[in-house]
Amino acid sequence: MRVLVACEYSGIVRDAFTAKGHDAWSCDILPTESPGNHYEGDVLQHLNKGWDLMIAHPPCTHLAVSGARWFTEGKKPWSLQEEALDFVKKLMDAPIPRIAIENPVSVISTKIRKPNQIINPFEFGHPIPKKTCLWLKNLPKLKATNIVEPEMIEKKGYRMSKFHYETFKLPKEIRGKVRSRFYTGIAEAMAEQWSFNEENNDTLQTERTPTRDTQRSQEI
Repeated sequence: MRVLVACEYSGIVRDAFTAKGHDAWSCDILPTESPGNHYEGDVLQHLNKGWDLMIAHPPCTHLAVSGARWFTEGKKPWSLQEEALDFVKKLMDAPIPRIAIENPVSVISTKIRKPNQIINPFEFGHPIPKKTCLWLKNLPKLKATNIVEPEMIEKKGYRMSKFHYETFKLPKEIRGKVRSRFYTGIAEAMAEQWSFNEENNDTLQTERTPTRDTQRSQEI
């Protein structure tokens, strides 16, 4: 199976599919952090290369609901959000039979369409609560693989993710990068559950029962 992982420079999802024996490529304007198949540049230039599956992580800077106030307060021009949405639409309309678009809770839900599924890292072995939306085309919803207890702390009357709180200690210039890094547990679930037999178009996913395991396994 030929797999394109759009807007990824970490190689996390690409490497998960490569480990399953697929011809997987990542693409981003940045060079890859992990040795492997990678296109450096505009992913829109690579959509017509006969892919069987695309998993895309469009930048959430101008899409996330958490940053919407910057537009309403006039601190950012609305054109940035419009451009970001147009990019998402082009990815969704790509000539690829199976597509997954991944993003946090964002305006994609109201401006384009609601997601097919919302997952959290703690359903895949990472003790972190972080709503992750998936817009799917010809793909089954992901099944939880390893449900663990989210690690939370309470500060000044607010209950928040321990991981999110700890990232405030990091330099501001790398904080967003660490928070947005994709989770290996979700990537491995995608590779396992979205692998296809091209002869009969059936999934080759292995049935698994979610388990509870409090061992911390976050990817930073």
